Amino acid sequence: MLIFVVQNIYLHLNKNTMKAEKISLKESKEKPVVDHLNELLANYHIHYQKVRGCHWNVKGKSFFTLHLKFEELYTAALTTIDELAERILTLGKSPYSTFADYIKKSKINEIDTIGLKDTAMVKAIIEDMAVLIKMERDILEITADAGDDGTNDMINRFMQFKEKNTWMLRSFVNED
Repeated sequence: MLIFVVQNIYLHLNKNTMKAEKISLKESKEKPVVDHLNELLANYHIHYQKVRGCHWNVKGKSFFTLHLKFEELYTAALTTIDELAERILTLGKSPYSTFADYIKKSKINEIDTIGLKDTAMVKAIIEDMAVLIKMERDILEITADAGDDGTNDMINRFMQFKEKNTWMLRSFVNED
């Protein structure tokens, strides 16, 4: 019985052990990468829900334009969320998976999109994207230091998408 208890404790402790060496990365360098990826994941969840709310609640002359744009953005965010979680798993850790964690860890705040003006919605999404881009730039530095080109390429792709869309959204509200 004691052996069984010790084995279960060992399995539980090792369940959270990273396995970065399985893909030729150093454990000590990957821990900060995974921590930052999980933080980014939390922020993307809040951003996703905000964009989804904008999609559902947009009204006015810009409805057709913004309804489609918000759908494009929340679809991209959902794909990004999945890729982030899978990368965290690839690196041997577990991604955050509760809204309590997302809200606690996120730098992006929730907003109520019901009754929000269309331009206020766009400006809120622009602000989110600025936060996400900043976080991604920080991750690029950490991944470069870790020699983690796989994560670096993925994050760079996410960032480029947001940079382009930030420009488009800023042009839409005449802030370019």
